[in-house]
Amino acid sequence: MPEIAQTPKPPYYAVIFSSIRTDGDHGYAAMAERMLASAAEQPGFLGIESAREGLGITVSYWESLEAIQHWKNDTEHKEAQRLGRGQWYSGFRVRIARVEREYGM
Repeated sequence: MPEIAQTPKPPYYAVIFSSIRTDGDHGYAAMAERMLASAAEQPGFLGIESAREGLGITVSYWESLEAIQHWKNDTEHKEAQRLGRGQWYSGFRVRIARVEREYGM
């Protein structure tokens, strides 16, 4: 069952990854699980939310821009990025935003 990430009081940062997949798995599911587990172990990681129905959107939450940069430069994550460009995505966009306010139920 999907869950909403439990984030701290703002400010913090969101990395919004929007993507369109190519056909076939080609190892994508296994790598996605590894990346989720690895991201959760990174300093500054706060949580993640993801949905896919044609357009995939994954939002990861981080304490700082430095934590985001550290994750971007992680060796295994770099390999996932390379495979994503080469075989898993027909298009993607990454956006980084500072969360200033949050509310909900």
